[in-house]
Amino acid sequence: MYGVTIAFKDFNVKKGIIGSDWIGFKHLNAFVNNYYFPKLMYNTVLLSIYSIIFGFPAPIIFALLLNEIGNLNFKKLTQSVTYMPHFLSLVVVCGMIIDFCSLGGVFNIIREYLGLEQTMFLTNPKYYRTIHITSGVWQNLGWNSIIYIAALAGIDQELYTAARIDGAGRWKQTMHVTLPGILPTIVILLILRMGSLMSVGHEKIILLYNSITYETADVISTYVYRKGLLDSSYSYSSAVGLFNSAINFSLLLIVNAISRKVTENGLW
Repeated sequence: MYGVTIAFKDFNVKKGIIGSDWIGFKHLNAFVNNYYFPKLMYNTVLLSIYSIIFGFPAPIIFALLLNEIGNLNFKKLTQSVTYMPHFLSLVVVCGMIIDFCSLGGVFNIIREYLGLEQTMFLTNPKYYRTIHITSGVWQNLGWNSIIYIAALAGIDQELYTAARIDGAGRWKQTMHVTLPGILPTIVILLILRMGSLMSVGHEKIILLYNSITYETADVISTYVYRKGLLDSSYSYSSAVGLFNSAINFSLLLIVNAISRKVTENGLW
């Protein structure tokens, strides 16, 4: 927290944090009034919302499907295969994406087979969000499902027995026993995910984006990277990062309060 004070100072490396002059909210005001501010906010929020809409339910659905598999060996094999992408380096994953999306890559071969023209996916802004979200779901699907599989294992099996005696089929057992059983876990993880709504990681974007796709790919974290490390504007980038964290913290409080009222589950 001591280092955060440079967000309110005109930081000078020679003077150090203590010796640098206080300038208040100058950097924050500069960022909010920046020409790129609306676009950065829009891209950041949109990528996060898409990630929640498509990425958050995917491991839940996957865990529910695995729970219905009776063959233990097939179940273990499926889990192992879906876990593997999580352990691949992000650089390797992005390299695979670049190869698959290039001319002559897998995706263009499929397009050509369907009678469509080949295209450079990574130089077309309209495809970037789809590629980013889809690859993220693929990479984290199996790993993120672990906690839901553990929650499913903790459900009392007598509840399923009682449901079957009452005539409930698989679907009704899922709706009235399984989902309520893992609901607290889902709510907690959703609150935590909402608390990082503005924190879209810059590593993957930097490895995939280019000047042509800035329109849809440039987010707050990549902007902070450019200003802080490339332009050496340490105070300015710290102010932007603090602004981002403040929004995330506020969202965490709001979503937790709503959850406590609606579901009676929350972080505190």
